[in-house]
Amino acid sequence: MQSRGSSHRLQQAPVLRSRISFLILSMFATMASLYVAGRLWQDSQNRVYLIKELDRRTGQGKSVISVEETLKVVACRHQQKRLVSLEMELAAARQEGFVGKYSSETNGNHTRKRPLAVIGILTGFGRKNNRDAIRKSWLPTRATLKKLEEEEGVIVRFVIGRSANRGDSMDRAVYEENMLTRDFIVLDNHIEASEDISKKTKAFLVHAADTWDAEFYAKVNDDVYVNIDGFGAVLSTYWDNPRVYIGCMKSGEVFSELGHKWYEPDWWKFGDGKSYFRHASGEIFVISRAIAQFISINRAILRTYAHDDVTVGSWFIGLDVKHVHEGKLCCSSWSSGAVCAAV
Repeated sequence: MQSRGSSHRLQQAPVLRSRISFLILSMFATMASLYVAGRLWQDSQNRVYLIKELDRRTGQGKSVISVEETLKVVACRHQQKRLVSLEMELAAARQEGFVGKYSSETNGNHTRKRPLAVIGILTGFGRKNNRDAIRKSWLPTRATLKKLEEEEGVIVRFVIGRSANRGDSMDRAVYEENMLTRDFIVLDNHIEASEDISKKTKAFLVHAADTWDAEFYAKVNDDVYVNIDGFGAVLSTYWDNPRVYIGCMKSGEVFSELGHKWYEPDWWKFGDGKSYFRHASGEIFVISRAIAQFISINRAILRTYAHDDVTVGSWFIGLDVKHVHEGKLCCSSWSSGAVCAAV
């Protein structure tokens, strides 16, 4: 009997093992199915979210622009066409000689006049006699200076830096002089030195562009006499040039000999011919508003050379700037019709 029972159990053992294997496989298959179904559901939810987010950001399913907004766009385009037409008419009127004293801008109910020009007369310590001579000849003082600004749109200032010994007698002398005349720009961050005239010129142009929104900016030496009315008339002929550089254009030899009056430390940069590129004389030159703004924005990377006229000219070589040789600004030639004279 025992032998028969034992043989019966031995026969049932493979069947049990096969059933257990089947159950295990079924369990794994069920788990795998649940995992795959979960991932598919999660992916579908992600796709739904992404589609909704795309619709929200791109505006799909909605009108891109309303009828009211479309009418506004059409009206703006119409106004733009009118503005272009008026600008063409204004340019034609200027060519015919109908030129206002200086331009203006309207902001709401207030009209702000843009100055025609800011003129900086570069001067230095110990040059008071030159300044007084200019004041007696062509630069008005105090109330008359203010009238020149308001009626003619011409702002004129002497430009000077600070003493290396800040607050010394030279600084105080300029302060006292300015209290009487009110015609100085004191460059607080510039130390007055004859060898740094290029840096001083750059500092003035930056200060002027940051302070006044004028049509033109001019630099003048303190030994040059200017006919203000004639100078304004010359400038008015270049209003239609947004990027213009005006002056008595010249070129010349680059001196590499140390100790020479016009020695250029960076002489080797100007090639084997040792000749400067075309640039306006430093006695007087003019730049337009857009160029002054360019100088102000790029003040930190604009290179200076030994001479301010070469320095300023170098900034415009790679720019779309119109160079204008204006004979009326050739001060040293004493030519007929000149609006300036160097002494």
